[in-house]
Amino acid sequence: MKKESLPHITGLFDSPIELHRLLDHLPLAIAVLNADREIVLLNRAIQGLTGFHEEEAKGIPCAYILRSSVCQFKCPLLNTESHSVVQCCEGDIINRDHQKIPVRLTYAPVKTAAGKLKGFVEAVEDIRFVGALERRTSTTYGFGELVGRSPQMERVFHVLPMIAQSDSSVLITGETGTGKDLLAEAVHRASQRAKGPFVKVNCGALPETLMESELFGHQKGAFTGAVENKPGRFQLAHNGSLYLTEIGDLPMPLQVKLLTFLDDRVVYPLGSTRGFQSNVRVIAATHRNLERMVQEGRFRQDLLFRLNVVRLHLPPVRERQDDVRLLLDHFLNRFTAEFKKPIKGFSAKALRILLDYSYPGNVRELKNIAEYALNICQEDYIAPKHLPGYLTDGRIQAASAAGAVSGEELPVSAVTGAGEGIADWSALEQKMILDALLRSGGRRGKAAGLLGWGRSTLWRKMKQYGLEGHATASAATSQ
Repeated sequence: MKKESLPHITGLFDSPIELHRLLDHLPLAIAVLNADREIVLLNRAIQGLTGFHEEEAKGIPCAYILRSSVCQFKCPLLNTESHSVVQCCEGDIINRDHQKIPVRLTYAPVKTAAGKLKGFVEAVEDIRFVGALERRTSTTYGFGELVGRSPQMERVFHVLPMIAQSDSSVLITGETGTGKDLLAEAVHRASQRAKGPFVKVNCGALPETLMESELFGHQKGAFTGAVENKPGRFQLAHNGSLYLTEIGDLPMPLQVKLLTFLDDRVVYPLGSTRGFQSNVRVIAATHRNLERMVQEGRFRQDLLFRLNVVRLHLPPVRERQDDVRLLLDHFLNRFTAEFKKPIKGFSAKALRILLDYSYPGNVRELKNIAEYALNICQEDYIAPKHLPGYLTDGRIQAASAAGAVSGEELPVSAVTGAGEGIADWSALEQKMILDALLRSGGRRGKAAGLLGWGRSTLWRKMKQYGLEGHATASAATSQ
């Protein structure tokens, strides 16, 4: 965006004021629309909330950027009566990371002195924190979305409010599936930054060249294809929190740049010598052993010291067996309400199986098991036959028969036996992927559907396990 094209406010002071400079420092997400409800301007807070940059959103209908339930069913701007009054309503938006976020939307018309409608100002308030407070007061065993009553989780819940009130860097450790994302968001929502943006970046999801631009932004002409200035995630998270998940996958050159930011709090976009002072709290998370990575020369020791000011560890489910029944009941209540199924609970045999299982996939696996069982069960109580096949020895045929009766194709995980010597979750995932590719004749789209994943998730996991060549092999085998 050229400097001369930036909108200005005139008449208030003795010289024009840049509108962007004013709106970008407000913690409230704001969009300016024209009379056709197309994006004219996005401030930094709404870019962080939605994940869309202003350059790519300009001229696009607001509904395609916010992707709100309000836009779909009851957009107040479609009613001509609303063109003369301020409107306020609540709904959900879907951000670029496919997260559903509850928000409060306020619309105000923009008119000329003669009363002609020129557009609208739209304010979007993230109200997840309000919901977290309600859940915190309504449950004895939890904090926000986190649930537990084991001594390990009680220690986390005890220190979380105190940690939230500081601005120190936080490092969250724990195995995959233990709830690190939920804990990071709980820290933000309980802090004084709760009304500011919570911006998440997966450090292992992008190549190094794109990751640097995504984190720190770039100037127009910084590299081939950089046709516009682009603010990085540090700028979008200004006055809020930046959550760096999978920090152990951050490349070494970017570790140096992150360390520099933690020292001076200044962001230097690619191609620019002019820094931006960013008021951001950094929360990092990893399932890796960073101390071992330091010894192996794959992670900077000084960066570990800077991130490790406050460390929160989430234990695996096998170390918090007291929480398994609580988590099962929690997800049962959630999914019975969501699916509108009058299921009363687990049978004694199913509950015994679930309480004896070690959950190598942790809370995420436990949640998936509960959701799967709720989908399959058509009775008052969830029985062993409603559980994924890998939990029950000798029940593969029963699971297959249930799928044949219902006419539905069961996920691969539902017909994989537990007595096949699978010792850990990664080995189980690899077997599930190979089974799905074999059953789908090497067609990745169909294999992803069998697994209940998206195509990108399947491709990422195939790369992780070195299985890229097996799709071709499976296709050849099926012919």
